[in-house]
Amino acid sequence: MNNNLQKQLLKRSKAAKLERLGKTVSFLALMLITLTVFAIIIFVASKGLSTFFTNHVNWIDFLTGKNWNPNVTNAKGQPEVGALPMISGSFVVTILSALLATPFAIGTAIFMNEISPHRGAKLLQPVIELLVGIPSVVYGFIGLTVVVPAVRSVFGGSGFGILAGTFVLFVMILPTVTSMSVDALRSVPRYYREAALALGATQWQTIYKVVLRAATPGMLTAIVFGMARAFGEALAVQMVIGNAALMPTSLVSPASTLTSVLTTGIGNTVMGSLQNNALWSLALVLLVMSLIFNLVIRMIGRKGAMSK
Repeated sequence: MNNNLQKQLLKRSKAAKLERLGKTVSFLALMLITLTVFAIIIFVASKGLSTFFTNHVNWIDFLTGKNWNPNVTNAKGQPEVGALPMISGSFVVTILSALLATPFAIGTAIFMNEISPHRGAKLLQPVIELLVGIPSVVYGFIGLTVVVPAVRSVFGGSGFGILAGTFVLFVMILPTVTSMSVDALRSVPRYYREAALALGATQWQTIYKVVLRAATPGMLTAIVFGMARAFGEALAVQMVIGNAALMPTSLVSPASTLTSVLTTGIGNTVMGSLQNNALWSLALVLLVMSLIFNLVIRMIGRKGAMSK
């Protein structure tokens, strides 16, 4: 009798078994995601580094070279695989689109959260969600039929170039930066505002000197996240930037980005060839920049958590 009672007491309950099963499934899912990420990094790195170890291309010449034509060799007998035009184009388009989107995003977030929190959020939240849900190819078609002709008529040139890509990316990253900025403003404690108003501050002084300063880490995270989104965008930029592997000389001259060259060239090369390895090296640069953006976001988040 005592042995049976002891077995009953030591036996796992149904709730405990379900909890153990849930922990096991969650751990396996976490391990699967982690292994997938590491597998992608190792695969891209092995392919991208083949340009330097198998084809013996100098990595400094690769990052600083201005001529991109893997089918041609220069006077030194080295293939012309200079990635600087694409890297420069990616950074210029990303930075300009972030600079253009930040004031609009922060202003919209302030209106939705501070000035008109009920009516503003009710009107603008569906618009932001709609912009997020629009596919990239739609943005590309709109840029091709509206933005490119507008740039051509106002600024001259062919219309294809960094300026057209900046306008398209501006619209694409605006909802992302806005949504994250709204979340950053909402995370500011209410008593910050009440204390400022109790000291005699106006609404704008409270927003400018209290709320925005407290939400700065979150807003910086939103901006960097938007830049990461813009840096990795491929299809929409490819349709409006011109896809010319040349150093950007002006905002209206055709240029290219890392993603545009990858999407247009990866299907026209043979696996294992120099041309294919050079494209994988561009993908490796893109992956490294994405990791750097994520590290910056984590650093800003940690700094914001420490300051609080």
